[in-house]
Amino acid sequence: MQLFLDTANLDEIQEIAAWGVLDGITTNPSLVVKEKRDFKKLVQEICKIVSGPVSAECVSEDLEGMLKEGRDIATWAENVVVKVPLTPAGLGACKQMSKDGIKVNVTLCFSVNQALLAARAGAYFVSPFVGRLDDINQDGSDLVSQIAEMYHIQALDTQVLAASIRTPMHVQQAALGGADACTMPFKVFKQLVSHPLTDAGLEKFLADWKSAKAAV
Repeated sequence: MQLFLDTANLDEIQEIAAWGVLDGITTNPSLVVKEKRDFKKLVQEICKIVSGPVSAECVSEDLEGMLKEGRDIATWAENVVVKVPLTPAGLGACKQMSKDGIKVNVTLCFSVNQALLAARAGAYFVSPFVGRLDDINQDGSDLVSQIAEMYHIQALDTQVLAASIRTPMHVQQAALGGADACTMPFKVFKQLVSHPLTDAGLEKFLADWKSAKAAV
């Protein structure tokens, strides 16, 4: 499973990229607005740091607006993925852009049927929102596994990108559920590496080493 960071903050991206395990970036209008930067320049800077897929979202709501905006975004860098919502206009835009060779991430997916539509429209990624389903007492992680299973049964190439990740457990469940990628906030990404036994073990090793050196 590919590991993506859900952010538009360059400092966060550079820190996780230095680990050598960062496969891509997802952004959305809310994350971009926080940075108070020119959208195009910011995405281009991100694409220089990360060689994998970088999702940049359209803000138009109509088909023609999405097509115009998405085709422009696709020219910003070779690894840009155009992001559209799972609406009738978004599906139409996805279909036309995918025919032109543009990779599209269809976002805000909340059902297997929606995921099927996205795949039929030619989506490169579909993004089921795990945390938001959990918020309304539905199992978001179960949806991820259902979509992955459905794509396997139907021999569909669209990749499942688990999104709206709130906890490290969501990441684990996405990996076990067959997700192709999982995008998460900076805080959750850092939590993946943390374990008290790792910290305690390292502390013990270093203490023993210092004791042995002091005895020489």
